Amino acid sequence: MSGPHALTNLTVGSVTRPASPHTPEVGGDICVVGAGIAGVSAALEAAKLGHRVVLVDALPVLGGQCANSLIGLFCGVYGNAPRFAQLTHGIFDAMFADLSRTGDIRFVESHTRNASYDEVAVGRWIENQVLAAGITVLTGASVRRVERDGDRIAAVTASTRHGDVRVRAEAFVDASGDASLTWEAGFECRVPERTIWGSQQVRIEGIRRESAPTQDELVTTLRRLGDEYGLSRKEGLVFYFPGRDTAVLNMTHVAAPLEPEEAARAQLTGRVQADRVVDFLRAEFPDAFGDARVRLYGFPGRRQTRWISSLHELTVDEVRSGTLFDDAVARTAWPIELHDRIEGYVWEKFDGDHVHYVPLRSLLPKESANLVAAGRCVDGDAGALSSVRVMGPCAAMGHAAAHVLDLVGGGRPADVDAARLRSRIAENIVG
Repeated sequence: MSGPHALTNLTVGSVTRPASPHTPEVGGDICVVGAGIAGVSAALEAAKLGHRVVLVDALPVLGGQCANSLIGLFCGVYGNAPRFAQLTHGIFDAMFADLSRTGDIRFVESHTRNASYDEVAVGRWIENQVLAAGITVLTGASVRRVERDGDRIAAVTASTRHGDVRVRAEAFVDASGDASLTWEAGFECRVPERTIWGSQQVRIEGIRRESAPTQDELVTTLRRLGDEYGLSRKEGLVFYFPGRDTAVLNMTHVAAPLEPEEAARAQLTGRVQADRVVDFLRAEFPDAFGDARVRLYGFPGRRQTRWISSLHELTVDEVRSGTLFDDAVARTAWPIELHDRIEGYVWEKFDGDHVHYVPLRSLLPKESANLVAAGRCVDGDAGALSSVRVMGPCAAMGHAAAHVLDLVGGGRPADVDAARLRSRIAENIVG
């Protein structure tokens, strides 16, 4: 056979693993560990400021929980009714504009304004932005060793299915969610005294939105019949995407352990819980969900697992009072939302004028001279973190982390010029 599709000779060789395999190295000015909304925000902003950035994530794709755990809503970006002021800009301005043009984001208003989004479109948007910024990316890469020079991190070694890789940088951002970089560096971390539950979320399709039950009807039926369906969580939410026959189910509570075998088991049992939720909805609300089917299971969702021990532990009293810190880097009006009971959770809303803040000191590990945290692994008590761990303030923290490291050069983040930092991130902390 001849022509462009003819079989050609392809020689196959044999290889064996070297006794001492070479560990490739990559270098940059700033290494960001974690490619969720906080890490991507930090990486893109650092690249915009002219830095060589290396972005490392344990998942095989970018976007973290934002794109892969089917969260369904961008929460905490806006303030409460009636003004619905935008509290975080940065990455969201461009993202929301682009997704609005393609119909992949819709805004839903209740006590606040949330953004319901298509997670596939968000994931691709993130990937395209990271590529265009020239950021070096390592996916499927879990940090397993950290080299320190006193109180400075010098390099991290990440393990991938293709072997180890060593990353050298002048400064680091821990946006891992579980404080993985801080932990592996040997710096002090905090853990809650009891489980704070995560969720296994699913996107379903084939629903009839016009026949959907109210939130009160859903919760009342869930509390009455949840045990019959083997459901542990008795309060849940359905996030409908306007104009489409799809919805995200946030109706499970699953453990989020830090031990490998237990983490794998939690993922499997979480999907069992999700299947039971779908069975419950089909049977109890057939007009809306009788033909519903699962389109996608998200990666396990984790809320609060392990976080840094910082220069300042944000407290729930500071959240409730709206304490305005001199070194504020992020703000939100999101409720206290603590999932520390398997059957339900605390939901403490704030009034229309309320805003609370996250100080830079809560992003700075006590013992490190070149590490800034961002996202849900910053420091606070359990109640405070349950409000500031949502995507609005997490993105603002990543944005601020990039500017802090840019301003201090090779110096200590704690020594940043506060006035210059405020001027750079003003749109995320004032107005």
